Amino acid sequence: MGFLASVYELNHMRPFTVLIGIVLGSAASITFGLSAVLLVFCILRSEHPELRREMPQLAGSLIAFAVLTAASASSFLGQARLRPWRGWAHAATLAGLCGVVMLYWPRRI
Repeated sequence: MGFLASVYELNHMRPFTVLIGIVLGSAASITFGLSAVLLVFCILRSEHPELRREMPQLAGSLIAFAVLTAASASSFLGQARLRPWRGWAHAATLAGLCGVVMLYWPRRI
């Protein structure tokens, strides 16, 4: 209970922690959504063979967002508990965020 109390007290909540929490929540919800879509695609691929073309890109996106979720979760916990390794977790979150941006950045073909 001490951890929850320290996170929710106003004098301990820092704006950077809130921003990391927003990234964590967004990445986790997208990861969950992509997992659900991948599960549905796996169930329906025998009836709809055209879904097989989408599977590799869907799996790649799922992996990218799962990595971002894990990095931002460690970053959030490190920041909330003021751990000395939190800088590395922040760097991993930034790298994951940049990776996701590069994955979806428009490209000219």
